Amino acid sequence: MRLVIIGGSGYLGGELVRQAAGAGRGRAPVAPDRQVVATYSTRPGDAPADAWHRLDLRDADRIDRLIADLAPCTLINASSGHADWAVTADGAIRVAAAAARHGCRLVHVSSDAVFSGDRPDYDETCLPDPVTPYGAAKAAAETGVRLLTPDAVVARTSLIVGDGGSAHERHVHDLATGRRTGVLFTDVVRCPVHVTDLAAALLELADSAATGIHHLAGPDALTRHELGVLVAHRDGLDPARLPTARHADSPRPGPLTLHLNGKATQSRLRTRLRGAREFLAAR
Repeated sequence: MRLVIIGGSGYLGGELVRQAAGAGRGRAPVAPDRQVVATYSTRPGDAPADAWHRLDLRDADRIDRLIADLAPCTLINASSGHADWAVTADGAIRVAAAAARHGCRLVHVSSDAVFSGDRPDYDETCLPDPVTPYGAAKAAAETGVRLLTPDAVVARTSLIVGDGGSAHERHVHDLATGRRTGVLFTDVVRCPVHVTDLAAALLELADSAATGIHHLAGPDALTRHELGVLVAHRDGLDPARLPTARHADSPRPGPLTLHLNGKATQSRLRTRLRGAREFLAAR
């Protein structure tokens, strides 16, 4: 059984590789005959994959050749091209097309950014209505994936946090120590999820017969500032040093409250997605 992690050198991708290879701290069961293959854009990650392959998601021929060589397999696309349409939208669709051609199962990682924030919460039945370039690219990717691979899993998630290594945690440290300028918004609400929980849930979905849309986010809806305060308390930083502002006063567009409701998905998973107040409790 071969598992291929697209974007294995990234933050989430690295945790997926570690857990799939039995070297992580997550709770995903490890198949004894599983071969873990990972791709990278710039350089291989540190996680113990059986093989690493360089892959540019803008190169359709290379994607097809690689997946053809690795098939049959299960693919988890955990790549992040941010607002780069050629990677985030077109690249995800190229992966889905190759998965369909070569009979591979696909789990595609998407984002709460596909929503506008105009609803009090968003469950798996809600249709995308993005208001940012990144959200639009992720929504386009979802559409292509579901059209080309109807049996795929599209897993939407929120802010991914860990035990100090995530971009969100580093940002809080930089603000609290004065290494950089910036603010934490008091009116931008998300549902953070721990990277080990998220990786375990994705691997569980990959090994199941699940299809369609799934929401994988923590149960705690927090502002960016509230999340920052929790990180600061956990890590012994002074939360009073975290600058605040309101995104509503900013000229940049973007959703405010994105409450990703994953109760339906959670009810079908063994993996429990913890809330940020739990996993960021002061040590």
